[in-house]
Formats: sequence, C-alpha cells, structure tokens
Amino acid sequence: MDAVRTSGGCAGHAVPGWAEILTEYGLTPDDLPDGLVVADESGRVICFNTAAARITALAPPAVIGLPIDQALPLEDLEGRRWWTVTDPYQGLATRTGQPERNLLLPGGREVLVSAKYVRTYPGGPVQRLVVALRGTEARRRTERSHAELIATVAHELRSPLTSVKGFTRTLLAKWERFTDDQKKLMLETVDADANRVTRLIAELLDISRIDSGRLEVRRQPVDIAAAVQRHVDALVAAGQRADRFAVRVAQPLPALWADPDKIDQILGNLLENAVRHGEGTVTIDVAPAPSKAQTEGTAVTVSDEGPGIPEESMSRVFTRFWRGSKRGGTGLGLYIVKGIVEAHGGTITVGRAPGSGAQFRFILPVGAPAFMA
Repeated sequence: MDAVRTSGGCAGHAVPGWAEILTEYGLTPDDLPDGLVVADESGRVICFNTAAARITALAPPAVIGLPIDQALPLEDLEGRRWWTVTDPYQGLATRTGQPERNLLLPGGREVLVSAKYVRTYPGGPVQRLVVALRGTEARRRTERSHAELIATVAHELRSPLTSVKGFTRTLLAKWERFTDDQKKLMLETVDADANRVTRLIAELLDISRIDSGRLEVRRQPVDIAAAVQRHVDALVAAGQRADRFAVRVAQPLPALWADPDKIDQILGNLLENAVRHGEGTVTIDVAPAPSKAQTEGTAVTVSDEGPGIPEESMSRVFTRFWRGSKRGGTGLGLYIVKGIVEAHGGTITVGRAPGSGAQFRFILPVGAPAFMA
C-alpha cells in the first residue's frame, strides 16, 4: 500500500495504526516529548519525529525509508549490534518488545532505547516496530547528584573518624601517661565525633527514604510549644545567651499529632541555622494557622536579624547541598526538613523577616494518630 505523509518526518500506511491513534487525540508525533521511531512490517523507517532527531542528531529526511538497523545502528555497551541481538522481525513470536536500556550510536552518543513489537494477533508477524528514544541527560544529572552526595558525606565523615581513630590509638598506646582529666577530655571528644558520624549517617538514610517516598511518620501527640522551649534551653546550655531567643506562643493551639523525633529534627535544624548563620535575636512564633488543606493546623516561624538570604537564592534553599555561607555543614539539612514537613502533609516557606533577616515558616496540619492513618 502507498505511504501517506502524516507529519514532518513521519509517514504512515493507510491502515489502522499508530498514526490514527495520535490523530484521534489531536496529536502528531512531533508533539511527543520523547523520540519516536516507527518501522513498518518490512523494517523500514516510516516515522522519525523531531525529538528523535534532536536526541540522535540525525536529519529525518535522511532516515525515512532506511532499514531500521541502518537508520539506528545501535550497539550495547559491550559492542554487540543491538538489532542482531534482539532480531525483532525474525526472533521469537512471543516477544512483545524490549525494556529500556542504555545503547550507543556511532560516535559514542548514548541514548536510552525501548521497543514495542506491534502484531496483528498474538504470535503473528511484526507489523510495526515502535522505538522510543530518550536522552541520558536526566539520568546523568541523577548520577552526578548521587556522586556528589557520596563525596560530600565521605568528606564530612573523614574528619570525625580521623579524630576518633587518633584519640583511641593514642589512649591505647599511652594510657598510663595521661591524667584522668586528659583521658576524660579525649573520650568526650571521641563521643562528640561519634555523635557527629551518627548524625551524618542518619541524614543519608533520611535522604534515601525521602527520595524513595518511604519516609515513615509515626504520629503521636506533640506539645510543639514545649518542644520549641526544649531546643532553646539546649542551645542556652551549650553556651548561647538566653536573651538571644524570644519565644512567642499564641494560645490556644490545636492538638497536634506528629512524629516527635522528626519534629525535633525540624526545630533543631532551623534553630541551629538561625544561630549559626543569623545575627541578633532569634524569634520563634508558634500559632494556630490554616494548613494547605484549609483545615486547622499549627504554624511555627523562626526569624533572625542577620543579613538574610539573597532573593536569587531563595528558590534553591530547600535543594540538596545549598549552603547559606561557607561555615561548613553538608548542605542537606533544609532538604531533609522540607521532606519531613511534606511527609506530615505540611508546607514550609522561606522569606525575609521584618528585621531583614531570614524567616522560615512551616505549617503542620492537625493530622491523626498513626494507627488511624
């Protein structure tokens, strides 16, 4: 049957098939975000859309009409010709396609390729070979992000582990030479560094759970005002001035069901950031507020009087590795905070405080006990 032109770079046969399906929904192959290559029953290319041309750097007019193995001379990472290995037209008649995998075009260009074998009836000959192409940029960005995460955590782990190893080796080799006070100081340092390692590992696990959607929230009654005061007291005990903090609680607060350990993570991170990167008084406001779902909730606002966050950086505050200054840290804390708040069904925002400092505000809905969720 004669081929008819259906869009620039694609031609379809005058029989029911992919072209008619696209037309039914008012689409053309060039509207698809992924590369689309279609071969007919003889294995010749009848469609090569715009995305496929962009991904492969091939011109559609030069490809249309060629055998599929010549149009896309794909090889796997071991150098085997993909079309010879898969053999869609002469291979097993029970096959319905090929899962996505990373393949190479001439010149080393990487593409993600999957295929669907369209048969008129099960076990019949292939009438259409539909190939989907995607670039590898998104996957490479993910891989770079994972590599950067590993490098960051490894770098942060090296310092405390070196300290732990050094002090323990020294104590084991020269135990009798140190006074009790010296031994105590060394052991306290080891304990603090071990806690730092534990926190880093916990951050890594939290990121893994957030990225995979497996972050568990075990809801219990939480006195958010008491939790805020507990964190403030801990900072004062650690050496901060008591008059640097102002806690304002608007009563009555709605009953809050949340994960107390994760609420402590949120408060600890936000207050530590305000103390470390901000200046002046750190103000914590706790008040009732409507949540995202327009139901009753609790809002906590942490403000400082420092230089604040530049306007151009606010959109990146909750991304991985964002740091407000060069004062250390992994840059993962606020990313984890956002994941925890959203796991509770809440929202978190960043803005400028009335005194021009940074202001973080998170809202948690009332929620329900874990056994009712």
